[in-house]
Amino acid sequence: MPQIMVNIEGMSCTHCVARVKKAIESLPSVLFTDVDVGCATITYADATRFSRDKVVRAIEDAGYRVK
Repeated sequence: MPQIMVNIEGMSCTHCVARVKKAIESLPSVLFTDVDVGCATITYADATRFSRDKVVRAIEDAGYRVK
């Protein structure tokens, strides 16, 4: 399965991790998300329904910044 990794600024606790994980997992085609403070690895199924731009937007809407 294809995956991407993004570095995230502004995260400092488990609440941040949960918030980012929820935002990413709401995106279409996401199968699995591994989020730690400062980064996320996203595994997805369908490249036609998934994009890095959507991930960045979801993370920014949750209140964090993607490096």
